[in-house]
Amino acid sequence: MAHSPAIDLGDGESPQPANNAALLRRDGMILNRISQGVFVLMGLLVLIVLGRALWQNPGVFVQQMLNGLQLGFIYALIALGYTMIYGIVKLINFAHGDVFMIGAFTSFYTISTFQLHRWVTWIAPGLPVGIATAIGTVTVLIVAMVVCGILAVFVERFAYRPLRNKPRIAALITAVGVSFFLEYFGGLPFAYTSNYITYTRPFDVEVYSAGTVSPVLMGAMWAIFVASSAAWLVLRALGNKGNVRAKSLQRNPLLLFGLQFGGFLSVVLTLVGIEIQTGGKVWDLSVSNVALVIMGGSILLQVVLQYVVNRTRLGKAMRAAAYDKDAARLMGINVDGVIAATFALGGGLAGAGGVLYATAYKQVHHLMGITPGLKAFVAAVVGGIGSIPGALVGSLIMGQTEVLAAGFISTPMRDAIAFSLLIVVLLVWPQGIFGEPATEKV
Repeated sequence: MAHSPAIDLGDGESPQPANNAALLRRDGMILNRISQGVFVLMGLLVLIVLGRALWQNPGVFVQQMLNGLQLGFIYALIALGYTMIYGIVKLINFAHGDVFMIGAFTSFYTISTFQLHRWVTWIAPGLPVGIATAIGTVTVLIVAMVVCGILAVFVERFAYRPLRNKPRIAALITAVGVSFFLEYFGGLPFAYTSNYITYTRPFDVEVYSAGTVSPVLMGAMWAIFVASSAAWLVLRALGNKGNVRAKSLQRNPLLLFGLQFGGFLSVVLTLVGIEIQTGGKVWDLSVSNVALVIMGGSILLQVVLQYVVNRTRLGKAMRAAAYDKDAARLMGINVDGVIAATFALGGGLAGAGGVLYATAYKQVHHLMGITPGLKAFVAAVVGGIGSIPGALVGSLIMGQTEVLAAGFISTPMRDAIAFSLLIVVLLVWPQGIFGEPATEKV
């Protein structure tokens, strides 16, 4: 009578039949399929609820989507730092959300104590108010980015660098410790405060709706988008024919900025600026100048980051260090300096996100970085951690998920639904939307 082959466990125990191991594998596969099916059903239920909300009141639904864009672009600035740092040192920097908090507080004191957003009016009182306000706001943003960039470098130098050659769990636990330190040190009376503080915006809020958006502005945004799209399509066609120069120009920063800035702003301003009716109901959409600043600023910073990564010597060194640190050192690259620069860039983007978040929601406190930081991490995983475009797309998805869940499903459950997105992605698409499948070296 034939016997099934056995597997030696290597620990002195009697061998087990191989078909038992296969059965265990099949059982695990079945449980995995069941888990995927449960989450797919939950996703379908969510889509049914959202579809019904869209059918019943499309104007409110689209308005919530516009609000989701504002939140998603803020998450993008935090997620970009996560994905850059992970791409090079394979570290999930859980203190990144608290750097975001430091940026918000830095801008708060810069505005409320030093009135730095008004420095232009002190030097040139005759300058138009709009230009002076824009320059002052950019100054506040730059100060917060510099402070957060310096803080991120200090954290990397004194907390993470000594553990770089240690097991990864040591650096991960250290990141959690640094996060708690920044949170509760910021709550001390001589640091920031443990109270909720009302944030002073650097500019006045204006709301745009139908009839208040200039047709010239809408036309300009559409012209930028159409021209950029046409140029990209021509370059793509030439690149497919083997034109190397055309392939390179497809990633030109100005072209990318035109596509993203013109694309988003043209659609948003058109939806808001024209009067839309369905079923006898006016949509009555609106958008604030705060939301437009967040969209434009986030797109600009993301395009600048792509330029740094793809077109500069520092970016080439970052990509080399991400690919193979030892080989990069042999080629004369200062890997420690590259990692410090990566932390500086990521910290600066988080600081900018803190300023924009506080400007939008007008409140700061010492624990404000926890939830946005975790959600930005989820967004980076959804988009494919290590991918800059993936961080942007994942953040926009996260912003829409959170706002639509709060508006049409359950406000208390919005965070649960948003974080469930991570579980779904890890079950169905573990590498994320733009991530590459893990390869196994033989």
